[in-house]
Amino acid sequence: MAEIIAARDWSATALGALEAWSPALRTVAGLMLASPIPSLLAWGQDGVLLHNDAARGLLAPNALGASFAEVFPVPDALPMLESARAGESLVREYVAFTRQNGEAAWCNLMLSPVRDEDGAVRGVLILCNDITERVRQERAHRADELRYQALFESMDEGFCVIEFFDGPHGPDSDYIHIMANAAYERHAGIPNVVGQTLRAMVPDEADAWVARYGAVLRTGEPIRFEQELVATGRHLELSSFRIEPPELKQVAVLFQDVTARKRAEAELRGLNETLESRIAQALTERERTEEALRQAQKMEAVGQLTGGLAHDFNNLLAGISGAFEMIASRLAQGRAADVDRYLAAGQGAARRAAALTHRLLAFSRRQTLAPRPVVINRLMADFVELVRRTVGPSIHVEMIAGAGLWPTLVDANQLENALLNLCINARDAMPDGGRITLETRNRWLDERAAREQGLDPGQYVSVSVSDTGTGIDKATLERVFDPFFTTKPLGQGTGLGLSMVYGFARQSHGHVRIYSEVGHGTIVCLYLPRHLGEEEVEDEAPIAATSQAHAGQTVLVVDDEPTVRMLVVDALAELGYACLEAPDGASGLRLVQSGRRIDLLITDVGLPGGLNGRQVADGARAVLPDLKVLFITGYAENAVLNHGHIEQGMEVLTKPFAIGDLAGRVDRMLREA
Repeated sequence: MAEIIAARDWSATALGALEAWSPALRTVAGLMLASPIPSLLAWGQDGVLLHNDAARGLLAPNALGASFAEVFPVPDALPMLESARAGESLVREYVAFTRQNGEAAWCNLMLSPVRDEDGAVRGVLILCNDITERVRQERAHRADELRYQALFESMDEGFCVIEFFDGPHGPDSDYIHIMANAAYERHAGIPNVVGQTLRAMVPDEADAWVARYGAVLRTGEPIRFEQELVATGRHLELSSFRIEPPELKQVAVLFQDVTARKRAEAELRGLNETLESRIAQALTERERTEEALRQAQKMEAVGQLTGGLAHDFNNLLAGISGAFEMIASRLAQGRAADVDRYLAAGQGAARRAAALTHRLLAFSRRQTLAPRPVVINRLMADFVELVRRTVGPSIHVEMIAGAGLWPTLVDANQLENALLNLCINARDAMPDGGRITLETRNRWLDERAAREQGLDPGQYVSVSVSDTGTGIDKATLERVFDPFFTTKPLGQGTGLGLSMVYGFARQSHGHVRIYSEVGHGTIVCLYLPRHLGEEEVEDEAPIAATSQAHAGQTVLVVDDEPTVRMLVVDALAELGYACLEAPDGASGLRLVQSGRRIDLLITDVGLPGGLNGRQVADGARAVLPDLKVLFITGYAENAVLNHGHIEQGMEVLTKPFAIGDLAGRVDRMLREA
């Protein structure tokens, strides 16, 4: 404001040109501008206004140089100004006014006359101390007091505040009731306790009460207990806490009369004496039976799971090992032309093994998900075309998209995999053709509906797949989500499709329900929680990697498995990256701390030696804050990865992965640096 005032032409105002200002005006203006308190100066008969920076929030933008009467926001300020012009110093407290933004405010005003060298009053200095926050706090405090008083008087439980004092029996050996509500007499049976001391009220019981409440006063630990008040024969349930600060020597007590309940409990105990032993015996026998049943079911599930795994993985391992043996044999014979066939067979078996592992992880809710906010309707156009190509021309596929569908936080790829599994099951249930309907809807589930669905009450997005197929009988319906359970002929299904869908839904904090009737088809419905944020739109496909773009970029690879480490390093080296490698977290951190350039850290999550991959990443980022991190993991170590909440510049790639996927991910992450 000093700069603005100095730069302005005042010659046309009552103040006159700046260089002609009187010493009095210059002095008081300088004091005003230097003050941290909102300050104003009204000069001359026109009350030409000057103000400091602190007063800007009180005034309109055009206040500088305007008339005081026109721009000062306090009503009735003009009479105060005239009194000050007459030579009177004024102080006005709790003056209400309205800010420029329309907000109600309060201030304390002090108006002082400003005299020139001849002693004549030429202007008025106004100090405006904003006390709005204090007024609000005082009003809120008063409102709290009124609410507290209303609550105090309307409480059904007895309530009192006691204050300790030194009595004939020693320090803090007695207390006086300083507050008590109306319910005190109703529960305790003692009237008019305010002002009464404990030892005057119940002299024979005083020591026990002083001991209990005295401990609360000394330790500050609240207590809850039951005690009979012998003087009135009532049984009370009490809780007590110290009122701070301790120097007040005050304790609050809340209590209620539970005499009727205690009598009823005593009567009930008498009635139950003959039943307790028989009930205990029956419960023990029931627990033994239930435990035996649970163990049998557990062993059956384990046997089914391990049997299915052994069968599928033995077949896949046979294909992989056989392919390697034939490749070795053909290379030894110099027949390299046959190698491609065995390479394709081995790679195909490896891909099927990876798919089987992913399904198992989905069932056990351990798969690595990359959820993002999406509106499922936007995924469905391309997906429906995929379904049509998959199920064939004999099955009509239709889509019913819910209007105004909410976003949901979900891994779009895994959602499509789950829905494709359901559509393939629907196709297999309609060998003679039929109709598959995909439908999306917004759903509100109240407590009853949510309980029926096995969910929490709230807002959900549902995606359902229905068919007009053969349907599922009740006995089969109870087992459809079990791993490796299938009704398809041997060799035509793994039995992991629906269990994978179930695991994916639960890991996404949702659920899946299935409804079916023999001869009338089946409906499978996925429920996914609504995401309250905005939808996230994915970027276009990443630019293909070129070795020329990677010149001078260095990748640190940390993995305790030598084979994995070798493959990652060799693949990245072929693309032009410089690579460093370490077998454990400590070695990797030493490389980071060595001062070498590192653009990307690739680390396994589960590492030996006491440091997991997340700890390595955090330690590396402490040295290189902008370091990109790619976690590679055999399954989602959810706790290590902070339950999926990883930081900006960190991503997860699940093993086993294709080398091309790894290269594309690395290229994209480094291009985004």
